[in-house]
Amino acid sequence: MTSQIKPQPGILEITPYKGGDSQVAGASDVVKLSSNENPLGPGEKAREAFAKSGHELHRYPSSDHKSLRQAIAEVHGLDSERIICGAGSDEIIGLLCQAYAGPGDEVIHTEHGFAMYRIYALGAGATPVQVPERERVVDADAILKACTEKTRLVFVANPANPTGTMIGNNEVSRLAAGLPEQALLVLDGAYAEYVEGFDGGASFVESRDNVVMTRTFSKAYGLGGLRIGWGYGPLEIIQVLNRLRGPFNLSQAQLQTAQAAVRDQSHIARSRAENGRLRAWMSEALAELGVPSDVSRANFVLARFANREEAEGCDDFLRSQGIIVRRVAGYGLPHCLRITVGDEASCRRVVHAVAQFRENRV
Repeated sequence: MTSQIKPQPGILEITPYKGGDSQVAGASDVVKLSSNENPLGPGEKAREAFAKSGHELHRYPSSDHKSLRQAIAEVHGLDSERIICGAGSDEIIGLLCQAYAGPGDEVIHTEHGFAMYRIYALGAGATPVQVPERERVVDADAILKACTEKTRLVFVANPANPTGTMIGNNEVSRLAAGLPEQALLVLDGAYAEYVEGFDGGASFVESRDNVVMTRTFSKAYGLGGLRIGWGYGPLEIIQVLNRLRGPFNLSQAQLQTAQAAVRDQSHIARSRAENGRLRAWMSEALAELGVPSDVSRANFVLARFANREEAEGCDDFLRSQGIIVRRVAGYGLPHCLRITVGDEASCRRVVHAVAQFRENRV
């Protein structure tokens, strides 16, 4: 007898997201460069706030996140009423799909875009539409060409993951202006802090009514283990998302730690500077070995090999040396490995191992 208890359409098409590995069988001195984590970790002020929050674990957290929203607004010069906080920026992305896309609607993402765009679109019953990029860079013309009367959401990560590439404000502006009137542009700024002077798309939110920006505390702030993100958009859209958001989706520990973290911009400046220094060194060192990468604006490089066989062979060798990087075949890049910019020792170790691998293949 066939069961009549079935999930909503689209859910069984989802391939569950798989995070970066953190262990290698038989290896104890493991270097994890697979999840784009800040090697400096959180700043001291964030650590202190997290420790202090342990005294209030029996208390329910604020349901309106007012103190955190005000801190974010003050630091970034935004309107706190138009900020929403979530369990990572993933939750904001999921709420957007739930609120604005459903059966019969289309959600656009680019061919190498973050996997969760497709997953959340399918979860909402909408149809994900994959649009080609141009040499691993978001192509505004391709996106606009793909738009139809069914398009409801367009997701663009800037800088992008896993490519590290970025489009300029002129392209973003052209994209926002060219979308059909029923469509919303979502600018995913998970790596925005790594680009000095970049607002992550906030200026477009301020000047238009069809743009939402998402941000996270998981990358530059070093709080991936706490899962805290936020979004900024037109007031009516934020109010819609708050109708769907769980009232206690962030704990007291998350709220207090993130508030301390966002006010500690000196830690972000240190993280950005150190990342920029080591990213440049690692990119150049890999290029000298015959492993090129695009100019990255994030905290990783996308190392390109001759073919899939070489990329996977290098990954296997790195693992044998206790070094974990990220295969990205699932993002349409089977000949590439994404390598997080770790601390200096980790960067030197992975470059040395890649050099050994290539020497052994000669």
